Formats: sequence, C-alpha cells, structure tokens
Amino acid sequence: MAVLSLIQRLLGKKTDASDTSPIAAFFAQKAAQQGYTLSTGQTQAIAALARETRQLLGGQRTRSLYLHGPVGRGKSWLLDGFFQALPIDEKQRVHFHDFFARLHRGMFQHREHTDALAVTLDELLAGCRVLCFDEFHVHDIGDAMLISRLFKALFQRGIWVLVTSNYPPEGLLPNPLYHERFKPVIDLIAARMDVLEVSSPQDFRSLPQAHAEQRFTEGQYVWPGTAQQREDLGLPATDSPPHRLSVGTRQLTYRHRQARTIAFTFNDLCEQLTAVMDYLLLCQDYDHWIIDGLPQLAECPIAVQQRFINLVDVLYDRDKRLTLIGHQPLPLAMEGQAIDLARTASRLSQLQTVCPQWASDPVS
Repeated sequence: MAVLSLIQRLLGKKTDASDTSPIAAFFAQKAAQQGYTLSTGQTQAIAALARETRQLLGGQRTRSLYLHGPVGRGKSWLLDGFFQALPIDEKQRVHFHDFFARLHRGMFQHREHTDALAVTLDELLAGCRVLCFDEFHVHDIGDAMLISRLFKALFQRGIWVLVTSNYPPEGLLPNPLYHERFKPVIDLIAARMDVLEVSSPQDFRSLPQAHAEQRFTEGQYVWPGTAQQREDLGLPATDSPPHRLSVGTRQLTYRHRQARTIAFTFNDLCEQLTAVMDYLLLCQDYDHWIIDGLPQLAECPIAVQQRFINLVDVLYDRDKRLTLIGHQPLPLAMEGQAIDLARTASRLSQLQTVCPQWASDPVS
C-alpha cells in the first residue's frame, strides 16, 4: 500500500509487513476505506504519531505533538483515529470548550484548596497517560493564564499531549494587548512539543464521504424560513411563544420542545448571556436543535458572534443534528469579524440547504 510505504519511510523503517507500525497501518486502512488521498502534512503527522506511540509504549522519552492548519484539513480526523488506534486504556479525548468548562467548575468547587488546579486535575485526569486536546484556541486572557498553569502541570505529571488547533502556537491569543503575556506558554510548547502543520488544498469536509455516520451533517440550513417551508418541514412558527427552562442553576428561554428536540431563537441563545456550560448541559437531553432567525453576523457584536461560534462547536463536537433557519444564503449570513468564524462556516457548510426553487443559493 503506497500510503503505508510512505509513512514507514518517514519512520525510517522497512516496509516489511512484520515491522509495520499499528498506527501507520490503521491510518492507511482508514484512508483507503474512506477514499481519502492523504496530504503530505497528514502523512508526516501520522509518521510522528506512529513514532511517538512506539516510544510511549516502549517506555522511551517522548515529545508531545501540536498539529495546526486551516479548517477542514483533517486534524480532528487524525486525532480521533489516533485515539481509536492507541492500544492503551489510560487515555482521554477532550474538546477545548468541554474541558475548560469542567476545569473552571472543578476549580470553583475546590476554591478553598491551596492548589485548586492540582486537585481538579487529579479528578479529571486520574490515571491518564495520554490527553488528546481537540480544537485548541485562546482568545481570552483569563483562559490564557489558566492554560499556562495547565500545560506546566500536564508536563510535570508526565502526560503525553496531542493538540489540534487552527492556529500555530505563535498565532494563539493574537490580541496585541495580551499576546506578550502568553509568550511563556508559546515557548513551553516549542520546548516540549513537536509542532507540525497539517495543510492541504482540499477541504476534507466538502467530500461526500466525510459525512458518513455523522448526525450533524444530517441537519439543514433553511432559508428564508417562509411559513410554507416551516409547515413542510414541521418547524415551529416564527411567533412561537417563549417558555422558561432550568439549565443547571440558570433559566433559559426556548420556543418548542418534544422528546429530544428543542427549538430556540438566535436571540435566546446568542444575544443573551448564555455560556458553553449551558449548551453542554442541554446536549445531555436534546439531540435535535432548531435555531431560528440567524442574522447577518457582521451586524452583531463580537460577543454575540463568539457565542454562536461556541454553540456550533459544541453541537458539532457532540454530533447533534442542527436545523438552522436564516433569512439569506448561509455564506452571506456568516460574514463577520470574529476570529474563528471560518471554522464555524466550514462546519455549517456540511448542512443540507433547503430553499425555494426561485432562490439561487451559492451553497447548494
């Protein structure tokens, strides 16, 4: 197999089947099954994962890995495949939003302790040898300071870390007011991790086979949300009255719910002071989310855009079905100033577009 031979050459090993890396063999088979042609960056990342796995299992010195690149280039595909193929039980795959929500909550619960972070990590990472950290990004100075302490604690505990991000380390926390304060973390990443770019001219999310077995991609983007469309698709009317729902210790507004389906307006979730933890808690009870009234994001404050980005991140990572209703074609609605909108637009582009026959939709 050409892919396997190339990975083995990058590992500096012969291609004899008896000497095949299980990680390399797994990805070669997975790519063949899904019809993927791996990019050079992906192949190099797989070789690095195979090398570090061999050294990890052999009790040898290892270096953690930081994979970065544009959206849709297969970083999460690599992370998920590695996590699946790694032949140990002492491993965790976490998402940025989920992990930090749990980290903040644990530190609050242990706030009387002299080292609340250490106690919380003891709980979250008990027995963990390998931590796979997906969609890593930093835009908040508070999270940046916590990340500095977190990475030091992870390396001190001897935990091997795999990170994926849309940004190279030097591109994290780009706000010039705070970037210099984050420089020690960037230096720590350079000292303790191998940094690899995963790039490709192809956005893998645009390929039909990328949608297999994903509930998120069964969702729809409906525009312009006419009464007839709503009736045909069984969606709530635009004038659905608000209802109150307890989520943790908070009260949120929703418009309709039945079984494991729940409907909100964009205003209910993104223009109010909701948080990632609210979305995570709701995901425990609801698999189909209807979000009505997507505006042109460029007209919204950055904080509102960021809540929408966080919401889509959670729904995508939890693989929930999303029905999103807007007034215009999706690319027009997704224009905005928030830094991570490109990732959100890439994810939403996987939704099936529903529009009237008279509409010319550039997404379809």
